[in-house]
Amino acid sequence: MNKSEENINTDIDNSEKLELEENISIHIFSVSAAMVGVCMTVIGIFQIGDLKILASITDNVLANDAIIFLGSCAVSYIALRSPSRRHLIEKVADTIFLCGLLLMAIVCILVAYELL
Repeated sequence: MNKSEENINTDIDNSEKLELEENISIHIFSVSAAMVGVCMTVIGIFQIGDLKILASITDNVLANDAIIFLGSCAVSYIALRSPSRRHLIEKVADTIFLCGLLLMAIVCILVAYELL
């Protein structure tokens, strides 16, 4: 492989990496926005359901979870709009999103043990 072929392969790898990073931001943005709606829907379901003992705890946790997902959505939007430091901002959005998912899993465990 000569020098020009190596440069072409490097340029292709860099463009694929940039495209992958952009796709990650788009996915975090769209899923975070959807998860805010999921949290609000579940809060509404708990209000009309039979889980009155656990409803106040899960309502508070889900409300905080919705705020976390909203933060992840906002940070991923910033990552989409700022070409500089995109990789760092995406990591922050990804970390916030994973914290929101962890909190959602905790709520699921609480509800599952309440239903047993």
